[in-house]
Amino acid sequence: MNPDAFKTLLQDVTRQIGDRALDTSLQTWLNQELGADSPTYRQLKAACEQGVAEGWLCQREGGGLKYGRIFKPDDALQRFSVDVVDMNTLAGPHHAHPLGEIDLIMPLDDTATFDGRGAGWLVYGPGSAHSPTVARGRALVLYLLPEGRIEFTQ
Repeated sequence: MNPDAFKTLLQDVTRQIGDRALDTSLQTWLNQELGADSPTYRQLKAACEQGVAEGWLCQREGGGLKYGRIFKPDDALQRFSVDVVDMNTLAGPHHAHPLGEIDLIMPLDDTATFDGRGAGWLVYGPGSAHSPTVARGRALVLYLLPEGRIEFTQ
């Protein structure tokens, strides 16, 4: 796996998401079709683990977490940006999602949760906001942001 192969894998996912509304029906669909028991989930998790280990993911560090934007929004990714964070039992900075956010939660410790959820997909709709929180262990979280839009609050 390398960044180019990772982008190809993500293109398949974002193509399936297409222009669907970012809401609970998308979350349900993602978890049914690409959930924690699916080959796609296993491939994405393995790619993220490898990318973090090799240093091409989560290249920045601050506030106790590792993070980084691997891809800016482009047409090949249906105008989503792609970020990955590596968190271990902590809350990240509060932010809002003007156009929504799609999260792929990949626990590295069996008990780890992200915003109270275990392995799988979590979708926040347009205008939502949160302090992203990993509890009870370490997890990787992949974020898909429409047009790369995120607004950090103080």
